[in-house]
Amino acid sequence: MLSSAVCTRVKKFAMVGAILLVPAAGVYGQSASPIVERHEGDDYTRYELLAPDSAQFRIVYDVTATRAGATKFFNVIRKGSEASDEAVFDRMTGKPLPFAVVSGAEARAAGQGNADLDAQYIQVTLARAVPDKGETRLRIEKTYKDPKSYYREGGLIVFNRGLGIARNAVVLPKGFELVGCNVPSQVLTEADGRIAISFLNTYPVEAPLIVRARPQPSPAAPGTPPPPAERARAAAPATASVVPPMAERLTERAYQDREIVYFLQQPDTHAFALYHDYTESRPGISAYVNVVRPGSRAADPAARLLDTGEALKVEAMKGAQVLAEKLDTGGDAIEPDSEAVVIRFPAVQKGQSVRLRISETYTDSGRYYMLGNEFVWDRVLGRPRNGVVLPAGWYVSASSIPAVVTLTADGRVRLDYDNPRPDEVAVLLKGRRR
Repeated sequence: MLSSAVCTRVKKFAMVGAILLVPAAGVYGQSASPIVERHEGDDYTRYELLAPDSAQFRIVYDVTATRAGATKFFNVIRKGSEASDEAVFDRMTGKPLPFAVVSGAEARAAGQGNADLDAQYIQVTLARAVPDKGETRLRIEKTYKDPKSYYREGGLIVFNRGLGIARNAVVLPKGFELVGCNVPSQVLTEADGRIAISFLNTYPVEAPLIVRARPQPSPAAPGTPPPPAERARAAAPATASVVPPMAERLTERAYQDREIVYFLQQPDTHAFALYHDYTESRPGISAYVNVVRPGSRAADPAARLLDTGEALKVEAMKGAQVLAEKLDTGGDAIEPDSEAVVIRFPAVQKGQSVRLRISETYTDSGRYYMLGNEFVWDRVLGRPRNGVVLPAGWYVSASSIPAVVTLTADGRVRLDYDNPRPDEVAVLLKGRRR
C-alpha cells in the first residue's frame, strides 16, 4: 500500500465540530499527547431545518477517523447551540455506539488534554480501535437549538451559519421554497418534497452560508395533470451524446464519497500509481469492478477493506468474464475485450456498508509523457475530489484547471482538484525538474 504520510490530505478548514481522538494505551504510549484528527474528504454534514419557530435543526454528521489505534472520539458541541437527541453509529455495522456528553474538564480527564474547558463534548467509545492501514467511519446525529443561526425575518425563515466542513447540505422544512442562497449550491428536491441545497466548499475557510426561504403557495388540487407541453418535456430523454441522463445530473454531488489520488512516477516511465476510496452500501453487493481505460495498462493491483485494514482478493479479468458474471460496473462502459480489475469482499448486509481502497499502477504514454523539458499529464477526471502528487524532484509549471497546491510530508508537490459540478474536468498538468 502507499505510504500513509504521502496519502494524507491536509486542508485548513475551520471546524464546525472539532474531532479529537485518543489513541489506545500502548499504541503511542501512556503519555502520548491528544491528537487532532481530520480526514476532510470524508466529512459530510446534513442540516435539516425543523419547525420555523423552534430555532431547531437536526444534524447528521458523517466523519472518518484515521489515526491507527484510537479508541475514543470527541466531537465538540458548538458554543451557542443547545444540543439534544444525540446518537452515534458505526457506519460499517450500522450499530449504535456508546457515548456520553461531557464537560471540557471531563474530556481532559478522559485523555483529551487540549479540550476547551468552556465547551461540552460528545465522547464516543469506538467499537474497535482504528486499524492500521484502515479507518473507522462514524455517523453522529444530534439536534441543535440556536436562535442566532435559525430564525424568522419578516415573512422569511433564515439559516445563517458559518460552515467549516467541506461538504454540506441544508434541507428546508416541508412546504417552504428557496428564495436566497449566498453560496453557489445545487438545488434538489427530496423524495418527500422538501427542497435541499448542497455544496462542496473548495476554499480553505468556512463558508458564511445564508439561506432564506418562504412558504410555498397552496399546492394544485390532487390529480391535476401538468400542461401538455410540460408532460412532453418530462417524458423526453436527455440526448446521451451531449449530456448525462437527468437523474444522474441531479444526484447530490457533495454527498458522493469517492476520492482518488494519483502519484506520478518519473516521467520517462509514463507510469502513475493511484488509490481510489469508495463506499459500498447496497445490500448484496460483493464485488467492485474497476474498468481500465483504453490505452492504459494496469499493474500491481491491490485492495483493502479500510474498516478493518484487511487485504482483499483482487482478480484481473477480461470484460467478457465480467459480463458473463453480470458484475456491476457502476455505470462504466465495458466491452468483451476490455481490461478490468475485480475486487471481492463480503456481501454488504442491509443497514451496513464497507469502505474500500483500491490501488494500482497505470502506464499510459499517451497521457503522461515528456514534451521538451516539461512533463505533460493529460487526463479527464470525473470524481468530485481528485488529488495529483507530482514526481519527486519536480515542480508544477502549468495547470489548466484551478487547484489547491500543498506539499506532502516527503516534500512532493500535491494538487487537489475539487469539482462541485456534476461533470468531468479535463486536467492538463505540466511540470519541470527542480
